[in-house]
Amino acid sequence: MRVSEIFHSIQGEGALAGVCAVFIRLAGCPLRCRWCDTRYAWDRAAGREMTVEAIVEQAGRFDCGFAVVTGGEPMADPDLAALLGRLAAQYRHITVETAGIAFVPRLPCDLMSISPKLSNSTPRSSDSAAAHHDRIRLNQAALNSLIRSYEYRLKFVIESADDLPQVRRLLDDLPGIDRSKVMLMPQAATRIEYLAKAPLVAEMCRQTGLAFSPRLQVILWDNARGR
Repeated sequence: MRVSEIFHSIQGEGALAGVCAVFIRLAGCPLRCRWCDTRYAWDRAAGREMTVEAIVEQAGRFDCGFAVVTGGEPMADPDLAALLGRLAAQYRHITVETAGIAFVPRLPCDLMSISPKLSNSTPRSSDSAAAHHDRIRLNQAALNSLIRSYEYRLKFVIESADDLPQVRRLLDDLPGIDRSKVMLMPQAATRIEYLAKAPLVAEMCRQTGLAFSPRLQVILWDNARGR
């Protein structure tokens, strides 16, 4: 497997925000989100090759009961199931963080943390990478399969009030969605940006009844790598 980094921190987002966890960031992602804060994990070649055993051994050096497998896009790795199987013997809770563009059945994980990409994620350039991103950023069939098969949360990155109609349409197109498991979070690369946008997102949550997701890694550490 190609690994970008392994580190111990607190979960910054979603249902488990504030919980201490070991993070395993896999390298490689087909998306090119305009505001991505882990661009260093886009390229598989930028990661280091590690066996499942080596990953589990390094992660196990931290005294922690929660593991988060993130990316990049972990659902694209053919060895993901093997890694999660080994982690399941060592951790009491495993989260997989994904953009929801691919479905893999019967993975041993406790929470599928899904962040579907809205149009605000598309690069503003007119090159082929931007066009490819826009074509693949939403996969309705994969999202439906994920929410039917796993305990999940949906986390939408919100940049402006214009994003809310997209969220509403997507939720309407997901039969059986549990709206209590849907969260909105501010798009922000810095603490200053976060504090400026958070009130808008909080008001959107108040209007819709959806939950607000913090981004503690931005609030506490200004998105510093490995935190």
